[in-house]
Amino acid sequence: MPKIKVLLFVALLIAQGLGAPILPAGAAQAAEADICLGCHGGKDILITFESGEKLPAFVDGEALRGSAHGALECSDCHGGFSAEKHPQRKFKTRRGFKAQASGICRQCHTPRSATHKKMLLDVKDLICTDCHGAHAVKTAQGSENHCTDCHRHGIVMTFAGGEKLSLQVDAGEIKRSVHSMLRCYDCHFGFSAEEHPRRAFKSRRDMTIINSEGCRRCHFDKYTKTLEGIHFDILSQGNLNAPVCADCHGSHSIHSGRKEKLLSAKRCERCHSEIYGTYLQSVHGNALVSERNQDVPVCSDCHKAHDIADPRTVDFRNMTPEMCGNCHANEALMAKYGLSTSVVKSYLEDFHGVTVSFYKKQKKAVRHIAVCTDCHGIHNITKTKGPDAAALKEKLLERCRKCHPNATENFPDAWMSHYEPTFKRAPLVYIVRAGYKIFIPFMVIGLALQILLHIWRYAVNR
Repeated sequence: MPKIKVLLFVALLIAQGLGAPILPAGAAQAAEADICLGCHGGKDILITFESGEKLPAFVDGEALRGSAHGALECSDCHGGFSAEKHPQRKFKTRRGFKAQASGICRQCHTPRSATHKKMLLDVKDLICTDCHGAHAVKTAQGSENHCTDCHRHGIVMTFAGGEKLSLQVDAGEIKRSVHSMLRCYDCHFGFSAEEHPRRAFKSRRDMTIINSEGCRRCHFDKYTKTLEGIHFDILSQGNLNAPVCADCHGSHSIHSGRKEKLLSAKRCERCHSEIYGTYLQSVHGNALVSERNQDVPVCSDCHKAHDIADPRTVDFRNMTPEMCGNCHANEALMAKYGLSTSVVKSYLEDFHGVTVSFYKKQKKAVRHIAVCTDCHGIHNITKTKGPDAAALKEKLLERCRKCHPNATENFPDAWMSHYEPTFKRAPLVYIVRAGYKIFIPFMVIGLALQILLHIWRYAVNR
């Protein structure tokens, strides 16, 4: 320690003992801090522990003066240390040193609330400096991240039934989420740097359901849609396992389901694992996983995201052609994969499609007319060509026989279905259609000509 600063400090003490004017408290603190910073202001000073760990003993003077403890003297916290006395202390580990040093904080500060006390009990190795820092100490009101200062540690909440939940929050996840611009208390209403109420929940599930109600403050339009969905119906009947906002969207690492479809589908897997496994084997699921194709439909495209209807109802079944048509009637999208949009048009123009459209208009609950999923499957949709074609034809025949019990193996081939007839695929149908295209215009033109000639003849004879 520089001799000049030591002598200065001793001179101050002598002057005070001889009755000399006492320096203002701030000046005395500044003098002591300057003496300490004579060594600790150097960035190369280190403390070495018995474990071999090292800890920088550097203190930033500017940060110290601007901290909440800026008016204190160094010896107020570091008892036993002075300009004359600098005892050597040994510690086994860096963590042990910090734990003992933080014990000094309790001389002035006691836990502010029951929540604070419980946090210190739940996290046995949590010490004051973990949250508040050592020398650049900031008050909770002065810290931009006062919530994560504590919640970045393994704080645990214990529920009435003994169930435990970690309240550790990764600040990086929040920054990467769609809520990165929000503050903690925008969602956790009633909590702030000054207020941290303690809330009791019977179980972890109760907490999730109650906290999800806060989503409606910003997403009221989405919330009202959920009231019309099957999940809310199940929840209102007392089944607490029905999913709520946080189950599908997460709590802190919230991402847009529209941008990453695979992540959206995986959320549904949590409850519908068997169906999800079947979906992965389908033509849509395989393209999503192996090719990361964002054009293929996932759960929310067919079932919707919030106002999820019961797929077992007749109304949902009769909406299937419209649902499939969202993609398969899109000419730009189908052209991208070499598919024809005529599949939808041909279905809507044939007996099945026309009948379904009539039933929809009349709001009749009829489920025997074939729709897309009856022939192609629901979650296990496969290609109509290739190695799976034979199995698909067999299932199709089984479906046809529900309404047409006498159907033979060639019955599905006899129905043109979605295919436009060609000379190679269905030559007789193709020729008849081509003949009609010539014969009908010829007949119409001939009839119109006959009428005109008849009128002309009638006019001449008069």
